[in-house]
Amino acid sequence: MTARNGAQPSRSPRKPEAVEVTSPRLYVGNLSFDATESDLFELFNGVGQVQNAEVVSYRHNQRSKGFAFVQMQTIEEAKRAVQELHDKEFLGRRLVVSGAKSSEHQVRS
Repeated sequence: MTARNGAQPSRSPRKPEAVEVTSPRLYVGNLSFDATESDLFELFNGVGQVQNAEVVSYRHNQRSKGFAFVQMQTIEEAKRAVQELHDKEFLGRRLVVSGAKSSEHQVRS
């Protein structure tokens, strides 16, 4: 359906594709820019044992890019974290939690 004035029909914001949990490593998106790694440790430790949490930030100013990676102890804990924390409000934003793509797909900047 296209509008007569040539404008694109309004669409809902693009949702990131859901990535199946095949490892204990999780992607956490729509993260508050104020969230710290210790905030993520605290949040995810309520679900299982956290091995590592890394907020991804710009190199030149260390400001958060709004997403992070969390490494859980087991794949089962990672799957539980997705079930319990995906779409949960955290620091004023609804989190996107899914499996992380394999490391060869990661982009560093």
